Amino acid sequence: MREFPFFKMSGSGNDFIFVDHRDVDWESWDLPEMARLLCRRRISVGADGLVLIVPPKDPSNDFAWRFFNADGSEAEMCGNAARCAARFAALKGLACSATMRFETISGVIEAELVGDGARVRMGDPSQIRPQVRVPLPQGAIELSFMDSGVPHAVHFVGNLEGVDVVGLGRLIRHHEAFSPRGTNVDFVEVLDPSTIKMRTYERGVEDETLACGTGAVACALAAHLRGEVQPPVSVITRSGGRLAVDFRADGMGGYTGVYLQGDARLIYQGLIKPDALAQ
Repeated sequence: MREFPFFKMSGSGNDFIFVDHRDVDWESWDLPEMARLLCRRRISVGADGLVLIVPPKDPSNDFAWRFFNADGSEAEMCGNAARCAARFAALKGLACSATMRFETISGVIEAELVGDGARVRMGDPSQIRPQVRVPLPQGAIELSFMDSGVPHAVHFVGNLEGVDVVGLGRLIRHHEAFSPRGTNVDFVEVLDPSTIKMRTYERGVEDETLACGTGAVACALAAHLRGEVQPPVSVITRSGGRLAVDFRADGMGGYTGVYLQGDARLIYQGLIKPDALAQ
């Protein structure tokens, strides 16, 4: 296999490998396995996910992507990667202006460059369940659930630093209440009516990550359902970065006009060598 170029990008601490798939012939490769191998930390490039930029099916859109988690599973959507995709598109000349549209499994995403970051219009959340009682070995807990592009279970706590994110997150992530897809798991502490802090156990990474864009949206909306915040909501991630979530209630228990804004950093670019895929 020949070497090929890539960009390493980060959105609020979520890091991604971006490859312009238009320039690389990977059709004969097992893409989920390639994602798993490239995302290994310390022995390969290392990342939370691999993003392949591909031509759109609808020529009125600027581009499309395929997003793979670090375990090789293909995900419907990723909010932090979406902002990075907007900046990547600008750097590569894929979009003719600061506003753009691109295709994902979860639908067409609209994005706008804002400084060194981006503002992304997310899809309207679905499957909203404000209260889900989940029995666990240590006792039942109350969660909120919604699909904000991917599924999220949200648990409100009084002391975020005291939470066993990996241990408890793993139990909830695989719980039968969320089968067969499983769920991401977010832990939230409300600081004031416009600010929350969050930590996430991320499906597909199978560990705590430094940020989660779809999780930030789910947490902000779940807090609003509880009457604890009003938009826009500032979300402090595990990395210490802040994401802004804006939205409006549709009057029927749902939400529309959901936007996620934050940084989109180009960390470095380089060439992936064959050794990066060695077992």
